[in-house]
Amino acid sequence: MKRRHALQLLGTLPLAAALPAARAQAFPDKPVRIVVPFAAGNTLDTALRLVAEAFKQNTGQPMLIDNKPGGSGIIAAQTVLSAPPDGYTLLLANTSMFTINPHTFAKLPYDPEKSFRPVTNFLGSAMVMAVNASVPANNLKEFIAWAKARPGKVSFASFTAGNSSHFSGVILNQRAGIDMVHVPFNGTPPAVQNLVGGQVDAAFLPLLAVKPHMDSGKVKVIAVTSPQRSPLMPGVGTFREQGFPDLEIYIWAAIVAPAATPEAVVGKLNAELVRILKSAEIKDKWRTMDFETLPSTPEEFTRFAQADSRRWAEAVKISGFKASE
Repeated sequence: MKRRHALQLLGTLPLAAALPAARAQAFPDKPVRIVVPFAAGNTLDTALRLVAEAFKQNTGQPMLIDNKPGGSGIIAAQTVLSAPPDGYTLLLANTSMFTINPHTFAKLPYDPEKSFRPVTNFLGSAMVMAVNASVPANNLKEFIAWAKARPGKVSFASFTAGNSSHFSGVILNQRAGIDMVHVPFNGTPPAVQNLVGGQVDAAFLPLLAVKPHMDSGKVKVIAVTSPQRSPLMPGVGTFREQGFPDLEIYIWAAIVAPAATPEAVVGKLNAELVRILKSAEIKDKWRTMDFETLPSTPEEFTRFAQADSRRWAEAVKISGFKASE
């Protein structure tokens, strides 16, 4: 009887092993959800929706964008980690969640490398320093002179505390010897709204978020964090050109899945997303937003994130910022 039972059990093993492979082969057969750590209307939403359209055309399944802002991305991360690791719930991880939070929080409910499995790097962008139109400065030198005369009275907005947007202002304060007051917001849209309305004097934000207001004359862009000037505004100098190389900053977002997601499913997701990101249509449309596509293998993204984490460790140390503050 024992021998018969053992033989029966052995006979089921090939079928059991084939089930995950069969599920991966059929993937996706229902909508795929991407959890985003920012409020709806964020500049990343626009880029994501273009990819979602292509994903549906190619696979027949919708890609749903689920905005879960707040908590420096922790809310979004926990949402994804509580979902089944089947490839149908993904996270749009960004610079702060994976390479800044580990240096600012004493304890995190996730480990960037152990809790998630990379699918692909996704998007890269520089930031701009924009000021309200009432600020009497057209370049960084003029702004610094104006701010030095008003210690503690000039404010700058970020799209959240403990993010690259925040640390850009901290680094400028230290390098330029000025004392701007940091005003964090829950996402890019409210930061832009308060910059345009004059509630804050300056902000470090993606170009796409402020360009319409730059074109209408409500804000002025006085510096960009990219290594070269943006072709969308060639008249604006880089921070490096204007004497502040430490503010050459690149922000990014990547697609990751829970760590237990099957490798075959991750492979299918990677192939589909890389195909979309390499398409001329997406590249051209993103270029008009000052975004760059960053298709990669999971291994390439891991190396990229590790290098970026080392860079931000130094910036956070210099700033003295802790998330508990």
